Amino acid sequence: MTYASVDGLGVDLGEDGVLRLVLDRPEKRNALDDGMVAALIDAVDNAGRDEAVRVILITGSGDHFCAGFDIVGRNEPGGKKPSAGSIQRRLPSQAHRLIPLLLTVQTPVVCAARGWAAGIGLHLLLTADVAVVADDARLWEPFSERGFTPDSGGTWLLPRRIGEVRAREMLLLGRPVDGTEAAEWHLVHRSVPGADLDAAADTIAAELAQGPTVALGLTKWLMHAGASLTLEEHLRNEAFALELSSRTDDFREGITAFKDKRPPKFQGR
Repeated sequence: MTYASVDGLGVDLGEDGVLRLVLDRPEKRNALDDGMVAALIDAVDNAGRDEAVRVILITGSGDHFCAGFDIVGRNEPGGKKPSAGSIQRRLPSQAHRLIPLLLTVQTPVVCAARGWAAGIGLHLLLTADVAVVADDARLWEPFSERGFTPDSGGTWLLPRRIGEVRAREMLLLGRPVDGTEAAEWHLVHRSVPGADLDAAADTIAAELAQGPTVALGLTKWLMHAGASLTLEEHLRNEAFALELSSRTDDFREGITAFKDKRPPKFQGR
């Protein structure tokens, strides 16, 4: 697989197996546009099939993670206004494809955010297997203040992560949550001082990149799929996943390392 950066998104696969996706539109607080969403979809889709990728790390350049989608840019005065029905035709192949893809790709996803994470920017955080934010980050659902309804999975993701009461506070009352409170609510996995954010994210990504990639991906699949299955259906999936993971080189390495009383050296195969 080859990966290339585009306007607004830096894409780089390192020798450490970490695919780094950097939202790079700092003058707009990294607000997404159509090209950035398409490039994110392509990169994540390719990563899911690329054995060289062991972790996806999503960050933002500058002082903010992502201020949402650039609706101002789409509705600039003098520009061509979207026609009636265009949103519901467009979303399934754009934002509404990106969010499920991040949730289901069998590659661990890490997000690190400072500054604002609003709208789809917040929802990107919520798709991560591990999300770490700066203590003073601002996580916000702006929809009620803008007079339209949430998209990109916000009304599905938030109640499952923090419960309906707090989800209503964010979605209906538009209350921003800082990074420290977000960690206390379990909205994200942890918060750290802003100066420590990049190092914390790199440490998490490195730990996952050195893990048993196939087993981690199947575990992620089990947790996501299991939310809507009966116990009997879920146990069948567990048997299937165990069958696959126990045939990997990493499983054999894990058993050998256990016998040898040493840390395993997984290769992601």
